[in-house]
Amino acid sequence: MEPAKFVDASISKSIAELLAKRDQRTLVRWAADCAEHALNYFEEKYPEDSRPKKGIQAGRAWVRGEIAMSEARAAAFAAHAAARDTNEAAACAAARAAGHAAATAHVAGHSYRILCKKSPGALRTGSIPGD
Repeated sequence: MEPAKFVDASISKSIAELLAKRDQRTLVRWAADCAEHALNYFEEKYPEDSRPKKGIQAGRAWVRGEIAMSEARAAAFAAHAAARDTNEAAACAAARAAGHAAATAHVAGHSYRILCKKSPGALRTGSIPGD
């Protein structure tokens, strides 16, 4: 896996090393948990749009072996489309987090985007599953 590129180079190596120690299914579970914390920002503005929620659900379903990676990837695309359809910053960020959670089933590196952009507390504490 190619190392992630972070804005803050001083922490990028330690983050990449920490995430490299995790298996992909653990990263998907963690990414889905992070995205779920932000989901209400999207659902408050767009209660009829279930694409981000379905993205999170697809990531979890992939972890359980209930769907193929291609299905999780399709749900990721749909969640990202929901993000593009809004001009509300918080709703957009929440939908993107859901998209990255589902996309982590396809490429583990998508979880890096949630770590760096959506969960600064995890950055400071290193609170990745399994620690």
